[in-house]
Amino acid sequence: MKPGRTRIDAVMAEIRSKIASRASLPGTRLPSVRAQAKAMRLSVSTVVEAYERLAAEGVIGARPGSGFYVSGPVAPLALAGIGPELEREVDPLWVSRQSLEKDASVLKPGCGWLPASWMYEAGMRRALRAAARSDNVALAEYATPLGLPALRLLLARRMAASGIEAPAEQIMLTESGTQAIDLICRFLLEPGDTVLVDDPCYFNFLALLKAHRVKVVGVPYTPNGPNVEAFGAALQAHAPRLYITNSGIHNPTGAVLSPVTAHRVLKLADSSNLVIVEDDIFADFELNPAPRLAAFDGLSRVIHIGSFSKTLSASLRCGYIAARPDWIDSLVDLKIATSFGGGRLAAEILLTALTDSGYRKHMEAVRVRITEALEKTANRLKAIGIKPWLMPQAGMFLWCRLPKGIDAGVVARACLKEGVVLAPGNAFSQSSSAGDFLRFNAAQCQDDRVFDVLARALSRAR
Repeated sequence: MKPGRTRIDAVMAEIRSKIASRASLPGTRLPSVRAQAKAMRLSVSTVVEAYERLAAEGVIGARPGSGFYVSGPVAPLALAGIGPELEREVDPLWVSRQSLEKDASVLKPGCGWLPASWMYEAGMRRALRAAARSDNVALAEYATPLGLPALRLLLARRMAASGIEAPAEQIMLTESGTQAIDLICRFLLEPGDTVLVDDPCYFNFLALLKAHRVKVVGVPYTPNGPNVEAFGAALQAHAPRLYITNSGIHNPTGAVLSPVTAHRVLKLADSSNLVIVEDDIFADFELNPAPRLAAFDGLSRVIHIGSFSKTLSASLRCGYIAARPDWIDSLVDLKIATSFGGGRLAAEILLTALTDSGYRKHMEAVRVRITEALEKTANRLKAIGIKPWLMPQAGMFLWCRLPKGIDAGVVARACLKEGVVLAPGNAFSQSSSAGDFLRFNAAQCQDDRVFDVLARALSRAR
């Protein structure tokens, strides 16, 4: 129970949470007073008082001889009210809001993108100038249903380099990688379906799945990929419809899927109704390409998605989906229904920037810079007692364990007061089992103040 909140408040908050998340719709009968008291280990009189107060507010209504029922119209969907109650500092949406809303003076070692100065600024400016000289159609018209053909051809060639055979007609452009996942969820899921995620996983997977009102089951992640035994057990126990994961560099751990694990995961999936969504957003950070599930599977049950917000520009929103032909056809209909045309201008700019002669050299320089930042950041964290779970081969993330007995949420709250935004482990963990972990973005850890503030917070937390 939160400090300052009474037992009656706790009951009222429980009921409001179910209504806000639409778990209890108008007309739904609430548990009896005795059942609610037993479930929450409270006295009957406490629950009676809570129900009566909610009735006085018009949230619920009493029906003599029948019990209490939810009143009023359907509540607006409140994502923060779905799932277990968490301190806001470890909520996935809180991490996103803090990272996006804070001004430039705030340090963001917990965010998931490169500093603006590390991005391909020169190439983007050239692409913007080229777009300004484009014909009226490129500047003013909607995109075609699948999206810009030339960009889809480029994406097909890029995927072929990773062993993924995806002709341009099996690739659909989206507004972003997030929209790609959202469309797939709309296409394949119904409320109440089960989705597997890595534990830990990218926190916005969890936030987005809440919006689709599905059951989320976490599978422990190892340095070689998902724990295969736990993955198989989850398939048997939950009959999940989807498994959403990162290919290449894993977020938040920085781990890389091994070929053996990839084959075992796909073999297990073959005996189920599972569809795998493989997010390849960090492909251009790799030094040596990791196995891709879509390459082994041939886009049969694997859907491959990605975007370029991490390497080109987060301001330029453009992603893609590669999938089998019949699914792409249905996804096109969904895209038209939900956003009509895609971002044609964004696709034109992205194509120009990706085919610019300087992009390859730019990314080579970024990879060298990140490798140096990873080593430097890891050493500075070790010096104050924070240990990386592993040293990544590539990418910007370090998944780190705090000294024994220290809670990452407590440290994050303390650091936020001094202008440093962190990413506590439980924001990434469906099971809330990463309370002593933090994810660090090495590219965003170049300021000494990050470590000074962190050291003070650790000292106070001990």
